[in-house]
Amino acid sequence: MVNRAHHSEIGGISPGSMPPNATNLEQEGVTISPFYLIKKGVANWKGMRDILLNCKYPTRSVDENLADLNAALAANKNGANALIELISNHGNETVQTYLNLLRQHASTKMKATLQKFPDGNYSATEFLDDGSPLKVSIKLNNGLCKIDFTGSSPVHPGNMNATEAIVKSVIIYVLRLLLNEPIPLNDGLLEPVGIILPTGLLNPDFDDDPKKCPAVVGGNVEISMRLTDTLLKAFGVVAASQGTMNNTLFGNNNFGYYETICGGCGAGEGFNGASAVHHHMTNTRITDPEIMEHCYPVRLDEFSIRKNSGGKGKWNGGNGVKRILTFLESVNLSVLSQRRNSGPFGIKGGDSGKPGFQKIIRKKGEIVELDSIQNINIEEGDRFVIETPGGGGFGKLKDLHYEF
Repeated sequence: MVNRAHHSEIGGISPGSMPPNATNLEQEGVTISPFYLIKKGVANWKGMRDILLNCKYPTRSVDENLADLNAALAANKNGANALIELISNHGNETVQTYLNLLRQHASTKMKATLQKFPDGNYSATEFLDDGSPLKVSIKLNNGLCKIDFTGSSPVHPGNMNATEAIVKSVIIYVLRLLLNEPIPLNDGLLEPVGIILPTGLLNPDFDDDPKKCPAVVGGNVEISMRLTDTLLKAFGVVAASQGTMNNTLFGNNNFGYYETICGGCGAGEGFNGASAVHHHMTNTRITDPEIMEHCYPVRLDEFSIRKNSGGKGKWNGGNGVKRILTFLESVNLSVLSQRRNSGPFGIKGGDSGKPGFQKIIRKKGEIVELDSIQNINIEEGDRFVIETPGGGGFGKLKDLHYEF
């Protein structure tokens, strides 16, 4: 379940939970307006089940959805109990004091990190595969930072819209990378930071009617990745990583499967980018082949490192991967990706990584090349081939020197 302004969503108009052709929030699945799951200590699971099933695009896995909600509820309850126990053992005043100190510590560390960069203006612009710009201007002044996204794309007609929460999550993640110390993550990191976020792709308006709200599922997975690289580009600290989650979904009336696919990391000063890993906002691990083949009508024919896909430089970008699936029954396939038109950028003279690529090889040999975002019907015996982007390189090759 993903929070979206006044609504949450599950399911969608395609067999996966991430429809690539959605143009409004309703089409992305079950929308949930504010609802008491627990009221006066009593759980209303029947009401939640009714919401999930009695709508235009109902879920096909209601028991799994309810189990996920119950797990989230248990996790929150466990956290609440732990906090109550902490206060019981040490007192409210002591606990509050240390919470404030943690926040203050994060703020102080963040200011010191920003002071390591020369005061001045920093900027970067990146473009989605359809040409939509992501633009950021950063002004640093004695440990204070103003981040301005003016000039970024207006509201996207498809599903590549983010939200203020997503943008702030990306910002705090990037700041945490710059800090590079093992401190507890908290919003004290944002105290020295001002954010200007105009209405548009990164901050669309939401109506109470889901049909009038922009589609956002691509913003959550793809814009978060591309925006991370855009901010890192402005600070000039590391080359671009693959810049996409390579979201792959397939299913039919009986099942749905979704995975994100790893790729190459960008290189930086003194290190090569890692190959074939999930990174930045892809906080997932891919399904083991044995489990995938046991549970779903698919055969994994190849899962290998895509050699020489990372950008060259004084330090090389990491390599992406190649993944080939053969389908053992008819399904509908959705792909939601980016970095298919241009490779992840290198910096300081490093080369860009290779862009990604995906295609269908029909059982009879016909090849169908797929766009960055596409939905297609697959027949038994068809194969899906995806090659993920490599990371950008760092530094010029000619800067290399050898000692004899």
